Amino acid sequence: MYAITIPEPGGPEALVWAEVPDPVAGEGEVLVDVVSSAVNRADVLQRQGFYNPPPGASPYPGLECAGRIAAIGPGVSGWSVGDEVCALLAGGGYAEKVAVPAGQVLPVPGGVDLVSAAALPEVTATVWSNVFMVAHLRPGETLLVHGGSSGIGTMAIQLAKAVGARVAVTAGGPEKLARCAELGADILIDYREQDFVEELNKATGGAGADVILDIVGAKYLERNVKALAVNGRLAVIGLQGGVKGELNLSTLLNKRAAVTATSLRGRPLAEKAAIVAAVREHVWPLIADGVVRPVVDRSLPMPDAAEAHRVLESSAHVGKVLLRAPAG
Repeated sequence: MYAITIPEPGGPEALVWAEVPDPVAGEGEVLVDVVSSAVNRADVLQRQGFYNPPPGASPYPGLECAGRIAAIGPGVSGWSVGDEVCALLAGGGYAEKVAVPAGQVLPVPGGVDLVSAAALPEVTATVWSNVFMVAHLRPGETLLVHGGSSGIGTMAIQLAKAVGARVAVTAGGPEKLARCAELGADILIDYREQDFVEELNKATGGAGADVILDIVGAKYLERNVKALAVNGRLAVIGLQGGVKGELNLSTLLNKRAAVTATSLRGRPLAEKAAIVAAVREHVWPLIADGVVRPVVDRSLPMPDAAEAHRVLESSAHVGKVLLRAPAG
């Protein structure tokens, strides 16, 4: 088969479409003929040499895919060769084939085409696990989403609205904010021109956000805590703004607030399977009913992964950037 390889870390040009050995479905795994994959920030970090795959994972980038099951490994039930699926991966999505634990496989939801289904596994698992399973967002509460026009952000807006929450977003510029509004965002904050703490306080009468989903990290840590409501929950899922920040613990204590930080890729298989099962139970019906949908900015041929990375790094997109395998 062919896959995107990274012979040496570097810029987008470090991504090389090359012939590699075919994977084999091991115990508890299925082999998927990949039709499409999606580009994530973690893939960029891996390309740069900063985020290696966990032990035993495929060395190729790609944390999600969609395609058809080509083979069933020992100990797998509930799936058949030919099933159209999408899957959460620890790596290997930028390839023509990938082996994946059966617990991380999902059926393509109704109303979604097979190519677009690759836009779903990573964002749904990330948002559902952090916003709902960890931060326990409830109807009537306010969620602040940083990077509202990103793949994560566009999914977080829709899921929060689906459960009856109020949604505030930060994004860069009026066009991206308008797209967030189309998805249901109630409070629109241009982080280039406005201070999100001030704007959120104005919109909530000083109450703040019950839950904040943050992709920035250290740069926003202090202000995120200021923006939290009493009993608020801050979920950090990205470090685009650095890894070290100062936190006034008295502010956290006075608000009786909580800060959590999680990643998805390196979790044990059982934890990933539990998250995927929750996504199938709670999110898939919303997609099938048309309440929630994947937001795809564009799809490019998989050998052109370098261009897809340039798009992602320039932030010249809304939602997900997909890669189509040649056979797909």
